[in-house]
Amino acid sequence: MGAGMARNIAAAGLPLRVWNRTRAKAEPLADVGAVVAETAASAVDGAEIVVTMQFDADSVVAAIEAANPSAGMIWIQSATVGVDGTARLAELAAARGLVYVDAPVLGTRKPAEDGTLVVLASGPDDVQDRCAPVFDAIGSKTLWVGPAGNASRLKLVANLWVGVVTTGVAEALALAGSLGLDPQLFFRAVEGGALDAPYVHLKGGAMLADNYAPSFTMEGAAKDTRLIVDAASENGLDLPVARAVAERFATGVAAGHADLDMAATYLNYRAK
Repeated sequence: MGAGMARNIAAAGLPLRVWNRTRAKAEPLADVGAVVAETAASAVDGAEIVVTMQFDADSVVAAIEAANPSAGMIWIQSATVGVDGTARLAELAAARGLVYVDAPVLGTRKPAEDGTLVVLASGPDDVQDRCAPVFDAIGSKTLWVGPAGNASRLKLVANLWVGVVTTGVAEALALAGSLGLDPQLFFRAVEGGALDAPYVHLKGGAMLADNYAPSFTMEGAAKDTRLIVDAASENGLDLPVARAVAERFATGVAAGHADLDMAATYLNYRAK
């Protein structure tokens, strides 16, 4: 997703330097005008805005510590790191004198490549205009939701829905098959009605086609649903459905499906 975001930032004409722990992953971005930096520090040297997009809070901390951005820079943090992770990164930003903008995105690899992500942004009001060119380049919509941290909270809410829908579709298709029905009948039954949604066909179609090319990996889904369950528990809320979804994704990871798309949760049921 970071590569797709970078391509669209460069395509918007914004000067861009990129860095990845594995340089080979960043090198193709030179084709769109980005400067591929040798080090994280050289990537952020003199920049106005630093954007991070890694897997989890630990990898984000490592990147920022390696980059050592100067005080006063705007730090747009787009990885999904949960409530506690966001608080940890906000503390790191404050300690380094950075302007922290918590801005996770809704969407997966394809929307990132197409520049159609939904940006959930939270942070100081007075930097919204300065962040706008970046957000306009990577997304179709930006929703500012208050102080830093609120966007990551909203991202967990949205990702819970993603996980529930994906798992629900997998179970509906598995049930149809177990009852001797053609699973395609499920799509025909809901199509065009109040129960329908594009995501149902997107993930369900991938399941029936055995197409698990990663858009949002099982490992990522397991990590995010774990963050959701933890956040709810820490706020006195028990979410049994979320716990069950997290268990399904964890089962998929344990079965060797970590690098497959989250739709591969369907394999949990087909194997039975």
